[in-house]
Amino acid sequence: MILTVLGAAAGGGVPQWNCGCRNCADARRGKLPRMTQSSVAVSLDGRDWVVLNASPDIRAQIERTPALAPPELRGSPIRAVVVTNADVDHIAGLLSLREGTAFDLWASAETHGVLTGNSVFGVMAEGIVTRREMALDLAFSPLPGLSVTPFAVPGKVALFLERDHGEGHRLGGQTVGLEITAGARRAYYIPGCAEVPDWLLARVEGADLLLFDGTVFADDELAAAGVGIKTGSRMGHIAIGGASGSLARFAKARLGRKMLIHINNTNPILRPDSPERAEVTAAGWEVAQDGMQVVP
Repeated sequence: MILTVLGAAAGGGVPQWNCGCRNCADARRGKLPRMTQSSVAVSLDGRDWVVLNASPDIRAQIERTPALAPPELRGSPIRAVVVTNADVDHIAGLLSLREGTAFDLWASAETHGVLTGNSVFGVMAEGIVTRREMALDLAFSPLPGLSVTPFAVPGKVALFLERDHGEGHRLGGQTVGLEITAGARRAYYIPGCAEVPDWLLARVEGADLLLFDGTVFADDELAAAGVGIKTGSRMGHIAIGGASGSLARFAKARLGRKMLIHINNTNPILRPDSPERAEVTAAGWEVAQDGMQVVP
């Protein structure tokens, strides 16, 4: 199993187009790496690929990843796209995959409902893009030899759906994690998660790789940075630090590689010299960066 981090940032990337926070300013000056929005590509042979979440940056991500280049005059090695929720930073890239090349689009019933309910996603022509519904806790195979099992994780509906569906946390198909297996290797991709209950700890125990929600280090991070009022919890993301944060919750878990992904532009772990980065590193976690290739 080969995983390539196409994008490691949360919505808006780093730098965000309208943000002058410390991290964004440093990224513009070249002091920090620029980061695109969260997406991962998975392959077994380096030829056929599955993309996990289609970020708004997907065109640029494909262009800078040689393995995803067209292998012939017209076509793509991307055989399937799997979407974990209906957040804009995970579905907007689907609009860039509209030029008549076939692939399978896997999503929960809830996310397919969002896509079907918005006619703009009709640009993915029926008969070319095959829309496949993934059922919770039922494995499917987007590539021969690769098994993906979606499961509900604590989360919330996408921001643009809150007016109709409310803003509270819930457990269901609106936010899913993915268990990815090939042979004896087992990896998890969970870019959005509002809390880490005991059953989730038990589920990931012994995995070779965990890519987990690293949106904010502190719940009040946006307010502290002066760029917003929403907490991480309000956005459906558990904080990394603190007594009930993800570092503490996963502290005793037996895991191979542990990597934080979907990192917000305000997060101090992006700075290699920050105390928060040191805390993350001391706990055995890595900070994902665009272009990283990971072999579980």
